[in-house]
Amino acid sequence: MMSGVLMRFRVMAIIAGVMSLLLWFGYMPAKYLLDNPSLVDLVRWVPIVHGYLYPIYILTAIQFAAVARFPLKRMIGFILAGTLPVASLIAERRVVKQFS
Repeated sequence: MMSGVLMRFRVMAIIAGVMSLLLWFGYMPAKYLLDNPSLVDLVRWVPIVHGYLYPIYILTAIQFAAVARFPLKRMIGFILAGTLPVASLIAERRVVKQFS
């Protein structure tokens, strides 16, 4: 059971990390720093996709932390890792190191 939960967490952590990077360093600068409406139109999909995928990341992080029997503090750390651009990628690497 752990390998399936681990794989789901890894996939969602990588996707959430990439989407956070696109949101923070693609969409946000295009919308708030650059005065180019065509560029904003090009990346308008990023916050929408991120908004749908982040709750899925949260659920997989909770499931993984519960199956791994991590304390609540560490579970919250996994959840919050999805809010920073590279934190979920770092969390994924640490989990792989610990469980592989």
